[in-house]
Amino acid sequence: MEIKSIALVAHDNRKKDLVEWVEWNYKDLLEHKLICTGTTGTMVENAIKNKLGKDAELKFEIKKLKSGPLGGDQQLGALIAEGKVDIIVFFWDPMEPHPHDVDVKALLRISVLYNVPTACNRATADFMVSSKFFNEKYEPLIKDYSKYIKRNINIYE
Repeated sequence: MEIKSIALVAHDNRKKDLVEWVEWNYKDLLEHKLICTGTTGTMVENAIKNKLGKDAELKFEIKKLKSGPLGGDQQLGALIAEGKVDIIVFFWDPMEPHPHDVDVKALLRISVLYNVPTACNRATADFMVSSKFFNEKYEPLIKDYSKYIKRNINIYE
């Protein structure tokens, strides 16, 4: 079994949905390292502890970042760029404007740039957790950006 680093993120109006999804899938998630932003991390941790009940002594790891609007989205983006995130489950709210929409867009952009599987709704998250790759080694293909990095920039034009 391949241990993955799984990021769990949810906007306020979608936290309940993510917690329900975690409760449904907690046994699978316990096999992996979890990364959460802000309040979501505490909610996920409590949900798992409640599901474990008397087995609450079972050790599981949740890395808690800052709240999204306070830099958590950017922290997660940095982890993605460093190759430290294997899967993202990000239940974002498409019906509500957010003061940090630019951060959300940047996070989604970086997840696509580094070809990290990203679920933005429960159906996709269900497909990911039930995939054979959820517990097996998977090497995503990363586009070669060396031409971009080595491009000639003339600052004197």
